[in-house]
Amino acid sequence: MTESAATPPTAVAPAVPTATYRLQLQPDFPFAAAEAVVPHLAALGVSHLHLSPVLQSVPGSTHGYDVVDHTQVREELGGEKGLRSLARTARSHGLGLVLDVVPNHMALPAPEYLARPLWDVLREGPGSPYARWFDIDWAAQGDRLLLPVLGAPLEDVLGDLRVERDRDAGERVLRYHDHAFPLRPGSEELPLRRLLDAQWYRLAWWRQARSELNYRRFFTISELIAVRVEDPEVFAATHATLLRLLDEGVADGLRIDHPDGLADPAGYLRRLAEASAGRWTVVEKILTGDERLPAGWACAGTTGYDALDRLDGLFTDPAGAEEITGFYREFTGAAADRGGLWEPTVRAAALRIIVHDLAAEVDRLTRAAVRATGGDERVLREALRETLVRLPRYRPYVVPGEPAPEEDVALLEAAAEATGLPAAETIRDLALGRFVGGREGGGAAVDESGAQDGGEVSGEVSGGATGEDGGGNIGDDAADFAVRFAQVSSALRAKSAEDTAFYRFYPLLCLNEVGRDPARPATSPEEFHAFCERLRSDWPLTGTVRSTHDTKRSADVRARLAALTELPGPWARWLTETSEQLRAYLTGRGMPLPERHVEYQAWQYAAVFCDPAAADLVAATMLKSEREAGLRTAWTDQRPDYEQELTDFTRELVGGPSAFATERIADELAAPERVNALGAHLAHLTMPGVPDVYQGDEERQLLLVDPANRAPYDPGAADGPPSEKRRVTVAALRLRRARPQWFTGPEAGYEPLYARGAAGAHCVAFVRGGRALTVVTRLSRRLAEAGGWRGTELVLPEGVWTEVLTDRRFEGVLPLEALLDRLPVGLLVRDVDH
Repeated sequence: MTESAATPPTAVAPAVPTATYRLQLQPDFPFAAAEAVVPHLAALGVSHLHLSPVLQSVPGSTHGYDVVDHTQVREELGGEKGLRSLARTARSHGLGLVLDVVPNHMALPAPEYLARPLWDVLREGPGSPYARWFDIDWAAQGDRLLLPVLGAPLEDVLGDLRVERDRDAGERVLRYHDHAFPLRPGSEELPLRRLLDAQWYRLAWWRQARSELNYRRFFTISELIAVRVEDPEVFAATHATLLRLLDEGVADGLRIDHPDGLADPAGYLRRLAEASAGRWTVVEKILTGDERLPAGWACAGTTGYDALDRLDGLFTDPAGAEEITGFYREFTGAAADRGGLWEPTVRAAALRIIVHDLAAEVDRLTRAAVRATGGDERVLREALRETLVRLPRYRPYVVPGEPAPEEDVALLEAAAEATGLPAAETIRDLALGRFVGGREGGGAAVDESGAQDGGEVSGEVSGGATGEDGGGNIGDDAADFAVRFAQVSSALRAKSAEDTAFYRFYPLLCLNEVGRDPARPATSPEEFHAFCERLRSDWPLTGTVRSTHDTKRSADVRARLAALTELPGPWARWLTETSEQLRAYLTGRGMPLPERHVEYQAWQYAAVFCDPAAADLVAATMLKSEREAGLRTAWTDQRPDYEQELTDFTRELVGGPSAFATERIADELAAPERVNALGAHLAHLTMPGVPDVYQGDEERQLLLVDPANRAPYDPGAADGPPSEKRRVTVAALRLRRARPQWFTGPEAGYEPLYARGAAGAHCVAFVRGGRALTVVTRLSRRLAEAGGWRGTELVLPEGVWTEVLTDRRFEGVLPLEALLDRLPVGLLVRDVDH
């Protein structure tokens, strides 16, 4: 039910944010709690609150990305009434709202009637009007939808299944613990086995999802079923509520979750921009290395992981990172493909994912390739796997019937050639949407030996995938392959790199972050300036970020770990000495010891926290890391004895009574961590783009991977005296809000300044809009070891400049030791126009 918007707020938030503040909504932090902190957040200087998903999701969800009803604002958060109240209070303080949109998937919940579109499909099968919502390969399971929800094979759990009346469902259901499934009309009175066979779904053991699943899902999460928003009717139904909230002034902008899962991200964004009247929209697109956001996308830019990469790299010493990586290999002795070297490790992880976790998706792609080409299934499957694992980024952006982008042609050609398999050329042409049979079409059929023939394959590539029905013409199959290849590619990259290899290869955990590449640890000042100038030119309103709900470690954790690159020698000596002491102590107590590879990761966390009270947090993080790595235990194949030994060891390492002091390494890290944290923070808040501040990041915040980093927001730290980080936050954000034209308008230029003198490389400075000057220190320990600034100077642009953090005035040639004697950063504003 739509609440009347009779009394709109009188205060007006800017149409384009000057800065956003991310809040993780959940039952323990609903709309009312967010409303209570609006004054505090407005005082920081942000212009918009960036909310996690607000639509109805699985009860108790702490993140909201498991939507079950696109027509309702989540009741657990306060419903639409609560959201509108939050919007009014935000407006009264000059703030707007940015909503998180989840277009790629929705939940397959328990009980299943919580997701009514899916419920109707389960009852009515392919004839349901909602069947078009989902990518279901009906033919693969004999016109049935596989539901991998059982705790054991079906024969072993028959006694747990029963038919009963469910008041909330409003009908009789098939019950299995928390699950409730609808019954196909006319099947209610059948004996259990015949009743099961009569349904449009097939209940299966959860392990069967790997090889038999016949619906597209989010990555490898079977509880999240993908949605076909490329269908105009599905788009309209799933976006109507959010678009209405925009139209009625409740919200102002959008953040799009995982566009790489969509059939046609560019087409989706065009439709969304038209429906939302061009509201400010950013997309959670993970750019790898020098990859560029497609120029034609109708959005303001990314959510900012590309900025995170450059910012973190700016405060990472490349020589130190290389030295630490060498020590890591020596200390751990890890095999090259099991954490010793990055490229072999990520390749091995990709092969494991493609063969096991994504086997069903690969089988579906293989069937489409066979139908489209007439080639041999075994040969094509091998070529498909080998091509997919060689893609160095998330996916190509191919629309069947349209020319493939040049960068995607180069991407697929390189991957296919690297396989050394003749059949990979066919996979390449199918993935590029240019396979129409025969050599003239750029592809060829494949015989059982893998050699290409010159035979004709009739049919044309259609303008879009039609879904599998066990038949269709060859053009439809080729188009279906092109679309699904890209979707599977994105899932593979996320699972193999971020969710597996990042937990296997970790000489420096700060490099293992969303959007980062462990093989490219550092960013030079020149590279940083070039990146910023490109953002200002191409995507001036893009998002930038340093911490999110998905980062594996918060910005301040990474700043502390990056400081290790400035002291590789002390780090190696400290770790070696304390490791030997700990191992001797534990051996004396008869406690088992983990592999050195595992131990190395735990010592990094010990160096971060230097606090026995963090023992349980680190132990939980280590357990999750080992399960994600899948080398010694795994989520689906847990080894309880090993996991308990790991937990016991970690607790001893971080918080045990053995007193393996961390004071020495803590003292070494304190100063460079401070410089890194403040420098990256100020650069983030003043560089081109729209900065997003994650909840609590105005203060020093040491957070590890979810669920630790998704706890309800607590602004309690604001009650004390302002910290250095808060002072920097408030100064930069209030300046952005007061003078948006300096940072995001047509006059918001970006001018690098280079310090002159012996220590010039340790200073990064830039001017925004000709009026605001940012100065930060980098690699401060190296700077101190070399003798400090040693007369290094910054030539200020003409005028008198006020440093707003210390309220001092400067002009002309500015010695950096004079500017940075109190704080390692400076934010200056020119007083007089010139």
